[in-house]
Amino acid sequence: MSDLYCPIHSLKEGNWFKLICGASFQDLPAIRSLALAYTLAGADCIDVAADPAVITAAKEGIAVAGELAEAAKGKGFTGGSLPWLMVSLNDGEDPHFRKAEFDSTQCPSECHRPCETICPADAIAFQEIGFSGVLDSRCYGCGRCLPVCPSQLIITRSYVSTPSAIAPLIQEMDIDAIEIHTQVGHGEDFKRLWSAIASWCHRLKVIAISCPDHPVLIDYLYELYKLMSPLPCPLIWQTDGRPMSGDIGRGTTRAAIELAQKVLKARLPGYVQLAGGTNSHTLPKLRSMGLLKQNSECFYISGVAYGSYARTLLAPILDKLESAQLENCPQLLWQAVGRAYSLVSQLKPAALSLQP
Repeated sequence: MSDLYCPIHSLKEGNWFKLICGASFQDLPAIRSLALAYTLAGADCIDVAADPAVITAAKEGIAVAGELAEAAKGKGFTGGSLPWLMVSLNDGEDPHFRKAEFDSTQCPSECHRPCETICPADAIAFQEIGFSGVLDSRCYGCGRCLPVCPSQLIITRSYVSTPSAIAPLIQEMDIDAIEIHTQVGHGEDFKRLWSAIASWCHRLKVIAISCPDHPVLIDYLYELYKLMSPLPCPLIWQTDGRPMSGDIGRGTTRAAIELAQKVLKARLPGYVQLAGGTNSHTLPKLRSMGLLKQNSECFYISGVAYGSYARTLLAPILDKLESAQLENCPQLLWQAVGRAYSLVSQLKPAALSLQP
């Protein structure tokens, strides 16, 4: 794989691609396969839950991709260097860090189960024999099941990352980056979290701050920047427009772009990367608005992160694997890489993209 298109180069050139596996997503076979396919497709960063098992699964997928790099080149997938592995943590309550749950024995027999139909992760199952309810490892907290339950039986449980749990992951599992999810009003919580982790952040290659929009968002982000300065590595502002919605349709990308424009206009130190509602319509829209480096002479978007849309894109292929590993099913492997590449290559320059 070419070092010319290493992650930091991608950030500087405005073609950084990040795969978001999900801060609460813990389906280990799916994570391994997603990491494998998107690494071969040229992703710069893979963002996963701060869970040792999840991290191990992602690293296995990345390692297998490294072994298959030459085979991928032979098929026209030219990729970049291996992606950075990022873990997500939060400073307080956040929709990315929650799971749905309900007691299926309380569901009325006549219910038509709209929760099962609407779940984008196939995390809700009803079986006459065996498990019924929310498959915990697959649920990533999108919340779409909550309003559709006719009996309002579904609830969520949230959790907060603790520095004592994160530090060993950085030190022992060779993590490249962290992303901190925060919100306006979490200032004191963020300060406590940063105080606890600042001493080992010098080990990182990049730090990302993810925050949804708010009337005083820019003031809050400046406060965070002052608190963190001086930083030991590059900083990414992740503009979380409409969280966990990219697989819904064309309109979801609008909020992500509008929030990115707001942060770009503020000229905060660091890179600006879209997330929250990104999908196949995001790059064409950014290009038409002159927000990419190749058609902008001033401030531009440094990259785009794809979550639910990127996962959904590969789901029909990965569902066919059953218990097999992706690399042991060559036909499915290259189909998955091809789909991943169709998304990644939209962001990468022509020099990287040799259409297979």
